[in-house]
Amino acid sequence: MLDNLRPLLTRILEPLAKRLNINPNIVTVISPFLALASAYFFAQHQLLLGALFILLSGFLDVVDGAVARYHNRASKFGAFLDSTMDRFADAIIFIGIIFGGYCSWLVGVLAIHSAITVSYVRARAESQGVDCNIGIAERAVRMIILMAGAAIAAFANSNIIFTYFIYALVILSYFTVGQRIHHVWKALKDDTGGPVTPQQKRLNKQ
Repeated sequence: MLDNLRPLLTRILEPLAKRLNINPNIVTVISPFLALASAYFFAQHQLLLGALFILLSGFLDVVDGAVARYHNRASKFGAFLDSTMDRFADAIIFIGIIFGGYCSWLVGVLAIHSAITVSYVRARAESQGVDCNIGIAERAVRMIILMAGAAIAAFANSNIIFTYFIYALVILSYFTVGQRIHHVWKALKDDTGGPVTPQQKRLNKQ
């Protein structure tokens, strides 16, 4: 959904990318540390600071791509590293939220599981040659929901509001999983597939 805004964001960030002539993977690796700071502040019941560091982590997630493209340093490993660091950041933030008592451990685990599953379904779909960049709650949307929930709860001085946002986030994430599975089913239902190769067998077990 928000991927359509990436070209606009890239143009806005181009002056910064021009100045940051560094390995974009360095920027990518910094992002989880900002997510760790966000988790710490959530655990300390500092909702606004937690939301702020989610924003900063997300900002770097856009900057690394802009730097890679501007300086022609985009690579398959960079894309792999970016996706991996995003999964670390997602889990770290929700761990902080659980420690802050904003949701039960079960809801927190479901939030982590649903976030990882949304990304996994896309990765497996694309390994089958199906473009799966669809769904109501892709990562950028999930982060916006978290930030909005934390900010509204902070200004309203009501933690339960943040909890409701987390519940909604879990529901939307699993709904997105269903959307992506249905999308892949439609794309592959007429594909007889042929014999399964050893490589495909290994992928199916991962």
